[in-house]
Amino acid sequence: MTDLLYSEEEEALRAAVRDLLTDHCPPAGVLARTESDAPHDRSLWKSLAEDMGLAGLLVPEEQGGQGASHREAAVVLEELGRAVAPVPYLTSAVVATEALLACGDGELLSRLASGRTIGALAVGLHTGPATGVRTVRLENGALHGELTGIADAAVADVLLAPADDGGLYAVDADAVTVLPQTSLDLTRPSATVRLAGAPGRRVGDTGPAVRRALRAAAGLLASEQLGVADWALTETVRYLKERKQFNRPVGGFQALKHRLARLWLEVVHLRAAARAAADALSSGRDTDVTVAVAQAYAAPVAVRATEEALQLHGGIGMTWEHPVHLYLKRAKADSIAYGTAGAHREALAGLVDLQAP
Repeated sequence: MTDLLYSEEEEALRAAVRDLLTDHCPPAGVLARTESDAPHDRSLWKSLAEDMGLAGLLVPEEQGGQGASHREAAVVLEELGRAVAPVPYLTSAVVATEALLACGDGELLSRLASGRTIGALAVGLHTGPATGVRTVRLENGALHGELTGIADAAVADVLLAPADDGGLYAVDADAVTVLPQTSLDLTRPSATVRLAGAPGRRVGDTGPAVRRALRAAAGLLASEQLGVADWALTETVRYLKERKQFNRPVGGFQALKHRLARLWLEVVHLRAAARAAADALSSGRDTDVTVAVAQAYAAPVAVRATEEALQLHGGIGMTWEHPVHLYLKRAKADSIAYGTAGAHREALAGLVDLQAP
């Protein structure tokens, strides 16, 4: 039977990551970065990836990683979601790493595991496990084309680009042009990547690598969405206990109690779905079904939790200075990342042979 509870090691990992984020990733600092030309926090990435070794959680020890499982990576993503941390953990330590694990490229994998090299799979953030992948053109050994919606491309040192010959190519970021796009999520900016005769090294086949990467991305994204939703619920409850109206705490009004109770129940269900997806990715049991269930449920809950947080914070929640808008934007962006909830429900119907009426 699947154990969805957190182990002692996972709780210790959570505590360490939360302590680091509390000290080095306050909401005011995240907001200030979104208003600058450098939204990514490279110092925080160094602490997480290099000093704590979290970039290599999914990489076997013989290849320079920690040899941990998706359950541990899910705990890290929960905490990063709670802080809307502007670091490329999901894109580099999960998506690009999973693609390279499918390819078996040990040299590049070791570089990503060290945290000193940041990787990005050059597939649009909106692309799900069951969606077609846009490719670039391979001509005379060089890559030509344009790929849009690539998350964290601005800080990537190496891009994994799918080509029309069926291969996945590692391309140095210096050989491409990265054009920033206007992103709803200010903490995970996306960009257009333009390749004009860029040299690339084939590391494997696009099909299995991209499928594995996007499946892991969708499954572990649910843990990030859990962190976002949990922050929204916790902060809203705290605020409603302190905010007074008619000389009594706003949280004492029955209508608001009911809204919070429903939201709490949805977050609890989301935790179970996200934990199940992380465990399925780790064990390899019923992975496709469990990931589809988690993503079909996670996106609507995270969006609803952050919308409720914004509304129940009243006027202060509408201000730019309050961090709740960062969480709402992350939840909205995540709701279309690696497949929408509707796409995952459709995929789930096919997996369990549930025909539409």
